[in-house]
Amino acid sequence: MGSTGLQLSALSLGSWVTYHNQVDTKAAVEMMAAAFDAGVNFFDNAEGYAGGRSEEVMGAALKALAWPRLNYVVSSKFYWGLPGAGVNGKNTLNRKYLMQAIDGSLRRMGLEHIDIVYCHRPDAQTPVEETARAMSDMITQGKALYWGTSEWPAQAI
Repeated sequence: MGSTGLQLSALSLGSWVTYHNQVDTKAAVEMMAAAFDAGVNFFDNAEGYAGGRSEEVMGAALKALAWPRLNYVVSSKFYWGLPGAGVNGKNTLNRKYLMQAIDGSLRRMGLEHIDIVYCHRPDAQTPVEETARAMSDMITQGKALYWGTSEWPAQAI
């Protein structure tokens, strides 16, 4: 995590095509426990994975594992939105969407905060200043600790 001081394992365990679609909570618990025992402390997710259900499975697994919160790092990503979302809730990084997306992710994962939140894709329709302010506000409100970008070209940053 650059110069933040946050210590992440070299590998993370992600949930993209597996959690909910192929892996239930019981299997997620087994996978996450095996990864953790092997030194992985970083678990990645995204709001859009399995229409939010991936976050629910990971949240249930974390609850079952009952690890101290300081011992693991969770990330999630925003951009795609959830099924049935209107024009301001999908394929965007506008403030309205982002402030609701973090609340939904926290609820689905059963967490008080998400360690790292990512803007999953750049949004050409939303000024980057608006996105940056919304992400900063998530941190100020204690809903996230760090934020970054995922799959953004350098010129978009």
